[in-house]
Amino acid sequence: MSLDLTDITLSYPDGASRLTALDRVTLRVPAGTVTAVVGPSGSGKSSLLAVAATLVTPDSGRVVIAGTDTTGMDRAALTALRRRTVGTVFQQPHLLPSLTAAEQLQVMAHLDGRSPRSARARAMELLDAVGLADQADRRPLQLSGGQRQRVNIARALMNDPAVLLVDEPTSALDHERGAAVLGLLTALTHQRATATVLVTHDPSHLAAVDHLAEVRDGRLRTAEPTTGPSDGIPGIPGIQLRAIPPRA
Repeated sequence: MSLDLTDITLSYPDGASRLTALDRVTLRVPAGTVTAVVGPSGSGKSSLLAVAATLVTPDSGRVVIAGTDTTGMDRAALTALRRRTVGTVFQQPHLLPSLTAAEQLQVMAHLDGRSPRSARARAMELLDAVGLADQADRRPLQLSGGQRQRVNIARALMNDPAVLLVDEPTSALDHERGAAVLGLLTALTHQRATATVLVTHDPSHLAAVDHLAEVRDGRLRTAEPTTGPSDGIPGIPGIQLRAIPPRA
């Protein structure tokens, strides 16, 4: 189940003219791989993520998510598609302060119409997978920055998405915790066969990804990282990756 962007052009109004954010961009992200997207500020990286998430409709081109062509789909259909097939890891976790770590995940299942019992079981499986089973009943203020970001990742995986979109997940973390989060994302991608897009400014991340794409002035070019992907989870000792069962 891949993510395919084909010949995407996106522009925004800019006074009397239009500003081109993406210029005939084509990108394929195979299942089970991480593609890092790099580029200077204002180059089009955020626009690329927004189009891939179907939050913004391009002027032209096709977005195909897990075999579903989103062209012409109405807002309700796109919302349902995002809920079931797209997971998003935001730069900041944006956790609800009144909810525990487990409840942050259970909300996602509730929106998908799943029973509370199955939602709790799924949430615990995911928190265990990211090394936080023992923190399930803690609220965000009781968690470290790295722990909050791992809750953010687990929440994005709650509905077993085919596509995972990750926006600068380590920008607020120190090097050690950032390395742990990146290693976790990479290992989960390979394990769960998601098509993962990682927007990053950190060159140290590039050795851990499968493919590399650079966006500059709205145009995209692809390259290969200098070393292969890493299956380990560097950084914080004691984090062990466990298998995540498919969604029931």
